[in-house]
Amino acid sequence: MNLANKITIFRILLIPLFIACILYYGPDRDYLRFYALGIFILATISDAVDGAIARFCNQVTELGRVLDPIADKLLIISAFISLAMIKVVPEDLRIPAWAVLTVISRDIVIVLGSVVIYFLKGNLKIKPSWLGKTTTLFQMLTILVFLAAFKYHKFFLYPAILFTMLSAIDYIWRGSKQLNEAHKI
Repeated sequence: MNLANKITIFRILLIPLFIACILYYGPDRDYLRFYALGIFILATISDAVDGAIARFCNQVTELGRVLDPIADKLLIISAFISLAMIKVVPEDLRIPAWAVLTVISRDIVIVLGSVVIYFLKGNLKIKPSWLGKTTTLFQMLTILVFLAAFKYHKFFLYPAILFTMLSAIDYIWRGSKQLNEAHKI
């Protein structure tokens, strides 16, 4: 196993610690929010580092192509869910349930669509789009500003949800295109 994949696995192992910090956070344990913020920043940096190592050190592997997006999705979804469940006053730290449902629904549609394409076509060409990458960026920024208790976090949440919906439409369109190519044969 190469270094890039080890970093990705490390990122996955950070997720339960991150969730615990959020769920045990309270006004009397404000330090846990800062721990969660630090863990999330570390996970986000490790995402950039493992990608750079994989590309520049020629360490791109099939395992990495599967694990990296799984790690991203696990981190983002667990952060959105945890921040929706947080019981604090002020409630400004809580991500609205509709936003969580939007993020999770997009990922379910992408996974189910991928499974359908794989079973019907026999293979699957997954290539991240700029919309998908922008979505991930805005979702991560949203989590960071909520954890930092940034007063204007809605300026990050709404674009994240917009890009989430746009990228869902893009993935559906690209998946449909793959299916149409398979049936023209």
